[in-house]
Amino acid sequence: MQRIRLRYTKRGRLRFTSHRDFQRAFERALRRAEVPMAYSAGFTPHPKVSYANAAPTGTGSEAEYLEIALTAHRDPEALRLLLDESLPSGLDITDAVEARTSGLAERLTASVWELRLTGVTHEQAAQAVTEFLAAETVEVRRTTKNGVRTFDARAAVAGLEAAPAPSDRPDQGPCAILRLVVRHATPAVRPDDVLSGLRAVADLAPPVPAAVTRLAQGLFDEESGTVTDPLAPDREAVLAAPPTAAGSAAAPEPAGAGPA
Repeated sequence: MQRIRLRYTKRGRLRFTSHRDFQRAFERALRRAEVPMAYSAGFTPHPKVSYANAAPTGTGSEAEYLEIALTAHRDPEALRLLLDESLPSGLDITDAVEARTSGLAERLTASVWELRLTGVTHEQAAQAVTEFLAAETVEVRRTTKNGVRTFDARAAVAGLEAAPAPSDRPDQGPCAILRLVVRHATPAVRPDDVLSGLRAVADLAPPVPAAVTRLAQGLFDEESGTVTDPLAPDREAVLAAPPTAAGSAAAPEPAGAGPA
């Protein structure tokens, strides 16, 4: 069995697709591309696909990850192209690598988010960020299926900074960009929780909902404060350990067979 790890995006209007919607679209793409999928056992077999830490509905993402199991060897890049052609524009497969290490989910310990705040000046956003980071705790409330829950949104934030509006919108009014690095904790702290925290400590309330996009997801480096590529260990293992699985998966010669 070969395992392939994929990175995919949710862009444009496709950011409003739920995780269940993506699952259905991806399984259709697998059938359309005739991928030799491995299936689970039992009365209702389903393709062996493992999804890792999907972004909330309504947020865009450049860094979603999943892993598939195959019954026959395939070139990861060729497979990526086939699947990308079989998915709607906006759900794009941007990277593929053969899984040579364990624990992909364990390497997704933090995310980098971009929050675009239309109607908010850079100065307002920068002041709110300063007040948020200066607070020891920032309690926010979130409605869950088990009722309203109160938790600290500050502890999980590893980095938060404000940037001015992009130069491509000179006549569209004020806009501030927040760059947020948040550790994956329990309970999970989401970008909207941080926005609630900014409202609580600094009365920052954008007039329109923020446009939120995940830029990266991976292992958080405490020393540099950066989020590393979770597929890098697999790429390094592939380069360090040729031949590929294609050679190792080749059927052995029958007993007694030898060179002609």
